[in-house]
Formats: sequence, C-alpha cells, structure tokens
Amino acid sequence: MRSKSTVLETAILGMLNDSPLHGYELRKRLNLVLGSFRALSYGSLYPCLKSLEARGFISGHTSTEAPPHALSGKRARIVYELTADGKEHLQTVLASSGPAAWEDESFDVRFAFFGQTDAETRIRILEGRRSRMNERLESIRESNTRAVERLDEYTLELQRHGLEQVEREVRWLDGLINTERDRVRSKSKDPGRRSGRDKPA
Repeated sequence: MRSKSTVLETAILGMLNDSPLHGYELRKRLNLVLGSFRALSYGSLYPCLKSLEARGFISGHTSTEAPPHALSGKRARIVYELTADGKEHLQTVLASSGPAAWEDESFDVRFAFFGQTDAETRIRILEGRRSRMNERLESIRESNTRAVERLDEYTLELQRHGLEQVEREVRWLDGLINTERDRVRSKSKDPGRRSGRDKPA
C-alpha cells in the first residue's frame, strides 16, 4: 500500500497540473475536493512541497500579490507550479493501475484525477476497486453469519450498516465501469473522436 505522503504527493501534483497555486490556495482546494484530506494541515503540506521541489517536480517563486485574507505586513506568498519532470512523473503515476491505485489510502485521490487519466487505466482501477470491495463484502457477510448469535443488537446494527455501505460502493462502481466501457465502445465505433484522455491535462 502507498504511504500517505506518496498519496499526498500525487494529489499536489494533480492540482498543480491544472494551474500554479500558492500553498494556502492549494491546501484549500485539497480540503475541498478530497474528502480524505479534510484535516490536511500546513504541517504535512509544506514538508511535502519542499520534498517535491527538491526532487525537481515542482518549482516555487515569490509572488508580490497578497492573498485576499492576508493583513498588511504579511510576507509574500510562494506560488508553486509543475516542472517538465513533474508533469512526466505525474503522468507515470496516473498511468499506473496496480493494487496501490485502488486501496483505501489512494483510491479517492486517483479517482479525483480521472479527468487526467486515460480510459483504459480508469477501467482497470475501477475493476480492481470493485474486486477489492467484493472481497470485503464476502468477508463481512461471513463474519456476520458467525457472530449473529453472540453480538447484541447495536453491534449487529453497526455491522449491517457497514455491509450496506460496501454494497452501495459496489453498485456505484458497477455503474462507473459500465459508463467507461460504453465510452470506449463509442470511441472505437467513431475513430474520428479524440482518443486518450477525455480532456487535456
């Protein structure tokens, strides 16, 4: 499984691929778009930015324009943008579709950047996630069957709730996979349509 720092790196690079951002705006967008990063703090964001900059994936330059919330006398902010190496690294990450892409720690982030991912990779990730959720579904059902006589009504209700959540995600994934496959079939019937990503990076 991918570490939280690696997942955060992917999220940052994906955001910066749309446009350069200063740290405050980047944090705000991450918190808004990615549920798993709602508690993202500057303490975790800035070390990650420094690491990405040191590896040549992003560059930062000082902007004299103060953010709207800033008071007079606040120091100038740093605007970060992707470098050519950063774009190449991001595309390599987004083209990967192994188990790390559909685990709990990273699936939401990968899904958030599906607009920058090719259709075939999207389908592989969605199918992998569905397979993992089906395994989890079977495990929960077996556990519920074994424990039904030993647990009180509240614990059983909690397990039922967990089961329903996984069932809903499987249905959601089924719908997404069918939609993606329909798009691929539609494009194959109409070669004149632009292939690859659905929108430019």
